[in-house]
Amino acid sequence: MSAQEHTVAVGHAASDVPAATMTRKQKKAVLAGVLGNAIEYLDWGIYASLAPVFASQFFADGDPATAFLSTLAIFAVGFFVRPLGGLVLGTYADRYGRKKALTLTVSLMSAGGLVIAVCPTYEHIGVFSPLLLLVARLVQAFSAGGEWPSSVSYIVESAAPGKRAFVGSFQQVSTAGGILLASLLALVVTSALNDRQMHAFGWRIAFAFAAALGLMVLWLRVRTQESQHFDDAELSGKSHKPVTKLFAEHKLSMLRVVGITVPGTIVYYLWITNMPGYANATTGLGLDKALLANSLAVVLFMLLLPLGGLVSDRLGRRSTFMFFLVGFAVYSWPAFRLLEGGGFWTLLLVEVVGVILLVGNSANVAAIYAELFPTSVRTTGTGLPYATAVALFGGTAPYLTTWLTSIGQRDKIWTYVVVSVLIGMVTIMTMPDGAEKGTLD
Repeated sequence: MSAQEHTVAVGHAASDVPAATMTRKQKKAVLAGVLGNAIEYLDWGIYASLAPVFASQFFADGDPATAFLSTLAIFAVGFFVRPLGGLVLGTYADRYGRKKALTLTVSLMSAGGLVIAVCPTYEHIGVFSPLLLLVARLVQAFSAGGEWPSSVSYIVESAAPGKRAFVGSFQQVSTAGGILLASLLALVVTSALNDRQMHAFGWRIAFAFAAALGLMVLWLRVRTQESQHFDDAELSGKSHKPVTKLFAEHKLSMLRVVGITVPGTIVYYLWITNMPGYANATTGLGLDKALLANSLAVVLFMLLLPLGGLVSDRLGRRSTFMFFLVGFAVYSWPAFRLLEGGGFWTLLLVEVVGVILLVGNSANVAAIYAELFPTSVRTTGTGLPYATAVALFGGTAPYLTTWLTSIGQRDKIWTYVVVSVLIGMVTIMTMPDGAEKGTLD
């Protein structure tokens, strides 16, 4: 047996080892993927959580609501760069490895956060201030477009057959963990500093802290090993032209990614990312209290995700995902009505019920996406359609809901959610249930 044949044989043997007996190096590699994904969403969440605070720093003096909407517009515009990141960085991951792509994404995200942390205000450099903010957000969006699918591929490829949703749920735990850390960090600075200090420098501390954590994760990712699935595909010559192969053989799978993503991303950004700022801007609840309610709900969400993954592995992807879809079709209208004039406990109740339902989506999606594609195109196949759907629906959700509320059309939010749920239902009912699949291609 040649050295290369021995390497491939050993690789296949290693890939068949159950997740419970993973080596120390494999566990370290998955940890690096999980932590890096958390850092990506820490930066993302800080922006959404503290937008009401720093909005006036980047735009001319005037109506605070207009400044807030302008800051959310930059948040939304950033999402339209994510498909480019999903295509470019996804292709890079499929051709040169998950590890290299994940190292690059965390570097870009941390650099963008550092730029925001030190960016001069509109008062000092005028129109160049929002331009710098925009550039930094575009860099972070490009990075996020490659981070999510790369970490999905990397983590799910490490799972044993029959445990893909359970292991994949930790990718979502890390996503929620990043949002939670953002909420907690925002809560700490808003509680420790007064309004004047928060507007002057408090929000900068949060972005600088996230950038520092990103450097630590970069150090860890540099020292990890590559996914064995990728090594096997790369050695057998399967991963040289992922984009060509993707569009030639997997167009239907890409459409299915979009159909699954639409309801998940709309609800996730409404309930997890934007809810504190939405409650603060529309109900008058203090931002610190809104962030605390959000943090408590996200803790529960993170605890439930692995349980949801186990349920998905046992009962199937379709039934678990339908729990999420049907639940929000019924719940979204009374949820937003309850928020009207409600206080801390009302917001907490609305968020807790929402995150319980959301587990049906978030515990599932990493496994669903990974099972749709072979290893040679998995990251690109997931990244491009996922980022496109997030750009069109997730990135615009906070802006749209805030605008609808500002013009007295709050009830239209429920219609928006229900239409997205119907798209998800059609998609999941017309595709194979990946839980029945033995091993990944």
